[in-house]
Amino acid sequence: MGVLEDKSRARTFYKYLSKVYDRVNPFIWNEEMRDEAIGLLGLEPDDDVLDVGCGTGFATEGLLEHVDQVHGLDQSEHQLERAVGKFGTDGPVEFCRGDAERLPFDDDSFDVVWSSGSIEYWPNPVVALRECRRVTRPGGQVLIVGPDYPNQTVFQKLADAIMLFYDEEEADRMFHEAGFDSWRHHIQQSRPGSPRAITTHAQVPEN
Repeated sequence: MGVLEDKSRARTFYKYLSKVYDRVNPFIWNEEMRDEAIGLLGLEPDDDVLDVGCGTGFATEGLLEHVDQVHGLDQSEHQLERAVGKFGTDGPVEFCRGDAERLPFDDDSFDVVWSSGSIEYWPNPVVALRECRRVTRPGGQVLIVGPDYPNQTVFQKLADAIMLFYDEEEADRMFHEAGFDSWRHHIQQSRPGSPRAITTHAQVPEN
């Protein structure tokens, strides 16, 4: 387990990162990549959407270009403070502080569950993916964006020490164990040589 897959360490990390997150994030995960991933979902205005690990609301902004309302959840109070500062408390986003591994929502609550830049901090990603599946309605969609495993050995060792990086084979294992039976992976990159994102678009089985 990487250093930042510990929840208390991750919260401390984001206490400080939240101050510069919106300036740093575009170098790794930019609007073009975000919008490309959102385009996979074919969203309708009345879709119920949950943004797990919403952070400061970068993905939430993009989702709101397609739907009327988004639920945003994050474990970091500092990230949520930034997000609330953008959207307010009476706007189109309903924020909630919570844990991806214990989502505070009923079964079958959402048409779409989205999570970008969060899975790498989950100590038990399969448990969290099961939770995403649980709160998504049968036939709905789950889209997860995480960091693709580096190709070079020196970066692999660094990645393993920090947080979860994974390849398509590992993603297949996690989604299968979480109860999904249909998904596709998409590799995204902001520019040549920059870190790659692995974006997995999964369908929740019909009952």
